[in-house]
Amino acid sequence: MVIKRSINKEDLKEMPKAVFPGRIFVIQTEAEAEKAIKYLTSQKVVGIDSETRPSFTKGQSHKVALLQISSEECCFLFRLNHTGLTAPIIGLLENPSVIKVGLSLRDDFMMLRKRAPLKQQSCIELQEYVNAFGIQDKSLQKIYAILFGEKISKSQRLSNWETDVLTDAQKVYAATDAWSCLKIYNLLEGLKVTGNYVVESPEPISAERIEK
Repeated sequence: MVIKRSINKEDLKEMPKAVFPGRIFVIQTEAEAEKAIKYLTSQKVVGIDSETRPSFTKGQSHKVALLQISSEECCFLFRLNHTGLTAPIIGLLENPSVIKVGLSLRDDFMMLRKRAPLKQQSCIELQEYVNAFGIQDKSLQKIYAILFGEKISKSQRLSNWETDVLTDAQKVYAATDAWSCLKIYNLLEGLKVTGNYVVESPEPISAERIEK
């Protein structure tokens, strides 16, 4: 496999859309959260992400509303604006036996700690992890496109994550983000084991460009 160092917006625009293929569960009660965490604790690695209602008013901010945690088959959307950050969820985030993979995790955990204190363990930050494979782009959308030739839609990013009922588009968007982190990690871990990849050579700088 040839791994590109970066990808341009034009190439990204032409790619087919990536969509989470598994089952999506919306978690709105503490009992549902406990059941979901039981399943997730049985996984070795999960993908995580979070969503916060955007604020368009200066000085106004919101607490994180949604925490997405995904295996390869299922993604659970924990509606923290309904349940709060429950003890079982904190238990999973602090569990050293389950690897949590995400992007911009520092921001995610900073927001989560505004709901409840926690000390996350066994976390992989993709922005740092991809460096070893020569990937220079740092957005989830571009990293995924480089490795899988598909684009992750960002159309729902600024939607209302505190709405009474999440739309199907919001559910798919949220699930795809968490799952794609896991998919990136699993692919790169596999390539690390086999060594079956090369990093694309950097584009040579022409004399004309140097003069400019």
